[in-house]
Amino acid sequence: MEKINKDMTIQEIFYKFPEKRDALADVLMNAGLACVGCASAQFETLEQGLLAHGKDQESIDNVLSNLNSAVSA
Repeated sequence: MEKINKDMTIQEIFYKFPEKRDALADVLMNAGLACVGCASAQFETLEQGLLAHGKDQESIDNVLSNLNSAVSA
């Protein structure tokens, strides 16, 4: 199974894993991103979105881990 990475757009993540949309949205919301309906989700990478919301590399790594756990569950 493909893994989510920091260079994917937020929209791309939801597109690739539609059956996990709710779980993915929960992870992003818990990380402080309200990306599900945001226009930025179309062109902003996950890393860019997290950095724009003041997250550091450790936080980005944690969110990636949580997103990949959500799609594996």
